[in-house]
Amino acid sequence: MLSSARLVPTTVRLVQPWICSPSRSFMDLKALLSSLNDFASLSFAESWDNVGLLVEPSPPHTVSTLFLTNDLTEEVMEEALQKKADLILSYHPPIFRPMKRITWKTWKERLVIRALENRVGIYSPHTAYDAVPQGVNHWLAKGLGTCTSRPIHPSKAPNHPTEGTHRVEFNVNHTQDLDKVMSALKGIGDVSVTSFSARYDDKEQTRISLNCTQKALMQVVAFLSKNSQLYQKTEILSLEKPLLLNTGMGRLCTLDESVSVEAMIERIKSHLKLTHLRLALGVGKTLESQIKVVALCAGSGNSVLQGVEADLYLTGEMSHHDLLDAASQGINVILCEHSNTERGFLADLQEMLVAHLENKINIILSETDRDPLRVV
Repeated sequence: MLSSARLVPTTVRLVQPWICSPSRSFMDLKALLSSLNDFASLSFAESWDNVGLLVEPSPPHTVSTLFLTNDLTEEVMEEALQKKADLILSYHPPIFRPMKRITWKTWKERLVIRALENRVGIYSPHTAYDAVPQGVNHWLAKGLGTCTSRPIHPSKAPNHPTEGTHRVEFNVNHTQDLDKVMSALKGIGDVSVTSFSARYDDKEQTRISLNCTQKALMQVVAFLSKNSQLYQKTEILSLEKPLLLNTGMGRLCTLDESVSVEAMIERIKSHLKLTHLRLALGVGKTLESQIKVVALCAGSGNSVLQGVEADLYLTGEMSHHDLLDAASQGINVILCEHSNTERGFLADLQEMLVAHLENKINIILSETDRDPLRVV
């Protein structure tokens, strides 16, 4: 997802990317996927998620029309085919669990069949778009009013800042032992070694510092165990991947000015274009109670919001018992139904992708995509 994580236009890498005609432009599918990953890296998606290219027509495949939807249903697929889409970007992955067969029996299998028969690719970013700075949760927070926000669960960089996953440091007791130690360590793969002078108990020694992988660490420890007389003052450190600024799951938002629960309800309704939502007042709270801190998570917020201190939880859906737990702590909860907290982001996404892809392809929003639940 970006130079690491910014959901803004970045350099687009193209491989025979686009062909101009008087009326249409095209991008090669592989080039488009590379550019989408620059826009929002899939490495930020949750480990349990199924993101990326889910259905690929036989290559070469060019994309003239990119079709955006929150959920890919059969009705939405029909719309995408009518509008001559070459690639469908479905926020939710229509293929999540492994399929044992592709037949006409179930609706998800039929989606795959129709996509392949009509040479339409299917791509899903899902939680990668939740995590990035200008993603779904950032859009959801826009409805709260002026506020500052930070991720509830920050994302880590995909790579370590240095080579290896661990650092091992120790002092070599005697200069005559240094060559033996250095030779042995350099013989282990995936190890980078440096040394510098150190003083211990008023004696000059050599401090060895090495970075290594998890696999190489076992060999380093085995060598040190067999040669314990050669060294002292050993430290083994796990190298953490750095946290990324403004990137991660959920958002903890602090309003510039407090508002009542009632006023916040109206703001959220207006932002999400809803006539109704569900409210659970925290114990001891009323519609006039003030809201200063909001914890939010688009979609299903149970795991992200649990235990977070806030005046209000905002999400699409939450289990009954988690809702009771929050209310018992005096936390108000607003539920808007799962995809209602996500779908409105697609209009922002369309604008950002038009800029990021430099208007090289046609990008359209689904008109039939909607939340399956209605208040009746």
